Amino acid sequence: MRIFAIADLHLAFGVHKPMSVFGGLWEDYERKMAEIWQAHILPEDVVLIAGDISWAMRESEVIPDMAYLATLPGKKVLLKGNHDYWWSTKKKVQELAGPDVYVLQANAVEFPSFTVVGTRGWDLPNSVNYTGEDEKIFHREVERLRLSLEAGAKSKKPLIAMMHYPPLNADHEVTPFTTLFEHYQVTHCVYGHLHGHAHRLRIEGAVRGVQYHLVAADFLAFRPLELLF
Repeated sequence: MRIFAIADLHLAFGVHKPMSVFGGLWEDYERKMAEIWQAHILPEDVVLIAGDISWAMRESEVIPDMAYLATLPGKKVLLKGNHDYWWSTKKKVQELAGPDVYVLQANAVEFPSFTVVGTRGWDLPNSVNYTGEDEKIFHREVERLRLSLEAGAKSKKPLIAMMHYPPLNADHEVTPFTTLFEHYQVTHCVYGHLHGHAHRLRIEGAVRGVQYHLVAADFLAFRPLELLF
């Protein structure tokens, strides 16, 4: 069993939201991604999908996107992104996703040799135009991460974290997210959300003992990243 990660699939089989408007890289990307995925990932592998799964606004609109994911090999772990407006309760998302799919929401997902933890995250307090409402959401996400890590720590296995938003900035400053990762000895953290020119703001490699990886689909050229540990 290997573990891979990717984020920001932005599927739109149930709505008219073509990603090709964001550049030629996105042209026919669903086919390209499926071919890469099928060539490199086995049914027993695990793929972390770190948010912004679909442009759907309603549950009925996301059904074709979930059907597409079901055709791809591997066991998937889903995390909510800032554009996943179709996402409601954990139970409902699980029903929509079907078998061999796990939903990460203030919980942990245990596999034979590792455990997956995480939360969506949010803009960091030093972000531009950060508001009081952002502060409330930020602290809620910190608490959800803490709950997930507490659940994951019970497994006594290596912890792999997934977030949608970057959990720290390009200056590697300490945040409540990184403090929790370091306390619980997280081995890897994967995240998405950054696109295009924002790729230059990414954090890659070891920071205070945690390996960070940007796994936005366009950054990876739609090939899920294999995590080695």
